[in-house]
Amino acid sequence: MKWGPLKRLDPRAPLVLDTRELARRPGSSKRVSRTEPAPPDLRIELIGVPEGSPVQLDLLLESVMEGILASGTARASLAGECARCLDPVEDELVVELQELYVYPESDARDDEASRLEGDYLDLEPVLRDAVVLALPFRPVCDDDCPGLCAECGARLADEPAHHHAQPTDPRWAALASLTADNTAGRDDATGENEE
Repeated sequence: MKWGPLKRLDPRAPLVLDTRELARRPGSSKRVSRTEPAPPDLRIELIGVPEGSPVQLDLLLESVMEGILASGTARASLAGECARCLDPVEDELVVELQELYVYPESDARDDEASRLEGDYLDLEPVLRDAVVLALPFRPVCDDDCPGLCAECGARLADEPAHHHAQPTDPRWAALASLTADNTAGRDDATGENEE
């Protein structure tokens, strides 16, 4: 099976790694520790890694029969909004990376396999997949964050006693009136009078 032309990698791109000293020497390895700027759009709706912020990479590149195995960790800072109260959220994320980059002429059956381009590998797609999958879908500023009032939008952490007399959803109105009737009935049964 022949493979079509690959997109040319820029050897100077931050997340493109040179494997020249390892290529076609199974058993050889090299450690790579470096900090690179985060690529754009490394995020989901409410949180992500700010573009250009530092991403610390600690990798082991190993030459194997099929190509180069890259494994290690990436550490990055996160910034976003709390899903409950919309306050800013900052955190740190550490993800595990592992990908086999096969030689261009490899007869690997997986069309989705990452491939070396000459002696270069592109770490960006692997980093993007690992980071985006690890991001919290609903980030919170605090596990106990009460969020915002559904009626008026007040931040409930600032106003713990905040409440509305009327239910927000009219479908609950009948249930609220039953609760009020039961409370009045209990007061009558105990002989207490409301004033």
